[in-house]
Amino acid sequence: MADRLAVDGDELKHFMKLLNKSSESLKGLRKALADATVTGLGTDDLDAACEDFQEDWKYGTEQIGEETEALAEIIGKSRDSYNEVDKALEEALRKAKDGKNGKGGGKK
Repeated sequence: MADRLAVDGDELKHFMKLLNKSSESLKGLRKALADATVTGLGTDDLDAACEDFQEDWKYGTEQIGEETEALAEIIGKSRDSYNEVDKALEEALRKAKDGKNGKGGGKK
């Protein structure tokens, strides 16, 4: 069973960095959209469609950015929890092993 349960803390850390980088990229995209002007591109209908698109993408990227940041935080907490469980399990197994060898003062 233990060979099936494996958590690579470094990979989780790398994944968190990628998520945070993605969130920063989305912030850059939102700034670029906010700085872009959509008037005067053509007809009034085209200008209105571009403005609607800009608003939709602004809202969408804000939501994706928030969820991405939240996911990175959850992964960080999960990584910390896995590390705690791993240390506790290691300690428990060490104590159990010591008890079997007569070193741990096990039950008589």
